Amino acid sequence: MKCPQGLQVRVRSAICIASMLVIAAPSFAGQVGFQQNSVGGVMVDAGGVVRAATPDEQQQLLRTVRAQVRVAAGELAKPAEMRMISLKGLQKAIATALANGTDLPEEIRYLAGLQRVQYVFAYPEQNDIVIAGPAEPWIVRDDAAVVGAISGQPMMLIDDLVTAMQSVEAARRSGISCSIEPTAEGHQRLNRLLSKVQLRNGQNPKALEPQMKQAFGPQMVKINGVPTDSHYARILVAADYQMKRIAMGLEPSRLPNLPSYLQMARGSLTQSNANPRWWMACDYNSLSHSEDKLSWKLSGRGVKTMTENDLIGADGQVVGNAKADPKAQQWADLMTENYSELSQQFPVFGQLRNMIDLSVVATLIVQERLDETAGINLDLLMGRGTEVPVAVYTAPAAISPECSFLRSRKGWIVTTSGGVDINAFEIVERQAADATLSGVRGKSAAEEATSWWWNG
Repeated sequence: MKCPQGLQVRVRSAICIASMLVIAAPSFAGQVGFQQNSVGGVMVDAGGVVRAATPDEQQQLLRTVRAQVRVAAGELAKPAEMRMISLKGLQKAIATALANGTDLPEEIRYLAGLQRVQYVFAYPEQNDIVIAGPAEPWIVRDDAAVVGAISGQPMMLIDDLVTAMQSVEAARRSGISCSIEPTAEGHQRLNRLLSKVQLRNGQNPKALEPQMKQAFGPQMVKINGVPTDSHYARILVAADYQMKRIAMGLEPSRLPNLPSYLQMARGSLTQSNANPRWWMACDYNSLSHSEDKLSWKLSGRGVKTMTENDLIGADGQVVGNAKADPKAQQWADLMTENYSELSQQFPVFGQLRNMIDLSVVATLIVQERLDETAGINLDLLMGRGTEVPVAVYTAPAAISPECSFLRSRKGWIVTTSGGVDINAFEIVERQAADATLSGVRGKSAAEEATSWWWNG
């Protein structure tokens, strides 16, 4: 296998080593031989430093994507309210591609156009597990994102399914999370600078931002629960980064109902040592199941935005958490309410929701031992032996100083911290019986094994 420039691919027991690596678009992770550049407009250089992609870089990516992605054809070119994916059949299709030495085709990479996972069915009589949800044909947008032709929401990816399946035990120990944190030294330098600042009447505080950003310095990226070099990890960071850029007013949300937090907070009161923090977390209703626990249903938005205030001590360390600032809470609620629309503007948010769906599914399969119940061997997806080829990237390590400052009557508001927290185990533990699900499972079974996917 030839190793493409700028990309490492983990496949079977061999690993290609590249001298320089750039961040991958969520739509193309896992495609062997495809050089990729950005996730949601976010770049990571060879040193692991995260930054926004330039317009030229985005255009270069768009040209490459459109040249190499084949559009959906045949039945995949039609939307489906319920598309069923056989995990047994999916593994067989992947194994065939590996045996033939070919790249995974689009229908595998985009999981047959799946947009969300709504159901999980175990079929002991067929030794199979089936996941199901709405599906659409895929198209390439002008920002190089590959999304559903109807909804504009991003596609689910085989890379993220593989990472979710292989990370359940690691997530059991530490959860799946990402945070972008300022350093204590940065807080100290900023405090020293601000202690010397005396604004003259009529002076715009924004004039001080370059000095303040330099004093604050880069923020550190921390990732738990999934490989830091995976596409899954890259989306965690990109979604967190994009959320903070919108909150800080560094980039507009493009939605009339979602202004920046800084716009909302002007003139409000806050503690002088409290900085607002936002993070995205799981948002599901109870996991429904049939009486025999062969049918399961996921419902809910998938993602919500939460907030609290970090209290910063004189040494720059976070010394505690305070009740959320009302304006910060209002902004978090607005982002949650507008999350679906925001995902159309910034597909990275929809990609995050898709990954959370897949982590809930993977955790459900492991916790409820659905593979044992169904009598299916999931070694390929679980990475036991032969591995599914997935892209491997330079791990994001730091973010160049990206922060906003707002002068209030009690001091400066510094907006930098945030993250993503995925606790799929908590979702799987919250269960409720639903007798109607057995009927859904019966209607969704494949009449004959002609394909690894079909419409229910």
